[in-house]
Amino acid sequence: MPVPKRRHSGTRRDKRRAHDAISVPGISFCPNCKEPKLPHRVCRNCGYYKGVDILKLSAE
Repeated sequence: MPVPKRRHSGTRRDKRRAHDAISVPGISFCPNCKEPKLPHRVCRNCGYYKGVDILKLSAE
């Protein structure tokens, strides 16, 4: 099995890993209840998506 003849420098290793950082997810606000939510997902607070009641949440 082939192995590297010379050690890779830290700079070379870090250049390869430059794109591996985790980005912060985007946050949008529900137009119905104004709570923060992930884009393109049903609001967990009120159950609406694009103005349509998707989840029938019980009033507790």
